[in-house]
Amino acid sequence: MSHFGNIKTYDTGKGSGTISPEKGGEPLAFVKADLHKDAAAPEQGQRFGYETRQVDGKKPEAMNLRRETQAVGDKPKQAGAQTN
Repeated sequence: MSHFGNIKTYDTGKGSGTISPEKGGEPLAFVKADLHKDAAAPEQGQRFGYETRQVDGKKPEAMNLRRETQAVGDKPKQAGAQTN
């Protein structure tokens, strides 16, 4: 099941961060390896889709993070539409 959230923190030196679920709850930890390989370093506030995992009874973690380029509620641009 996919979840959505916003990056709360990311430390490029450590290669780890946290994501805050949109539906509430505690922020989930993730590591650089959990980002899609074509993803640039995430920035605070960016929206990502993710899966969760729980290993050996520890806190749930985010995995398989992928950047969402369109925010919820945004309408896609129509082809041929002019932008000023």
